Amino acid sequence: MVDRDDEGTAPGAKSDLLEEHLAGLRAFVHLRLGSRLREKEESQDLVQSVCREVLADPSAFEQRAGTGFREWLHRAAENKIRDRWRYWRRERRDVARETPGAPESELVDLVTPSRAAGSREELARLERAFLRLPPDYREVIVLARLRGLSHESIAAKLGRTELATRTLLSRALARLAFALEDA
Repeated sequence: MVDRDDEGTAPGAKSDLLEEHLAGLRAFVHLRLGSRLREKEESQDLVQSVCREVLADPSAFEQRAGTGFREWLHRAAENKIRDRWRYWRRERRDVARETPGAPESELVDLVTPSRAAGSREELARLERAFLRLPPDYREVIVLARLRGLSHESIAAKLGRTELATRTLLSRALARLAFALEDA
């Protein structure tokens, strides 16, 4: 018999589910952050913040399997990025108002330091190639590969036919692959 916590989830199941989607979440946040906000915020800090909130919210794990959980997780990340963008715009925050020595996060990193260091360079190369793509290519890749939406959903979001979104995604991925070869 498997022990359950207060929410009815097996111990470790929450972190296992989160870890399964962690790489995609990191890529999603990093690509969505934008250069201006990246000057003020570290993408890893935002990912940890989203993870902390997810682990603290029992409803996140109820009836959210597969892409439903991923979609919810990416939506939470988008909301976090939007909130941080509003924060930095709100009072025209500047360096003089910042307090050094912010408290360290208590969230245990789900990735080993060597693994993170090894992927940092690859992520930077991917980001450079991704940012060279036209906006519609970037959007279709984010919707299809990072958010895991169906072509039907992508077509509705982009105002195109399913066939057009399939063609757009194919061209976008080909252009990204070509850009990665050049990088």
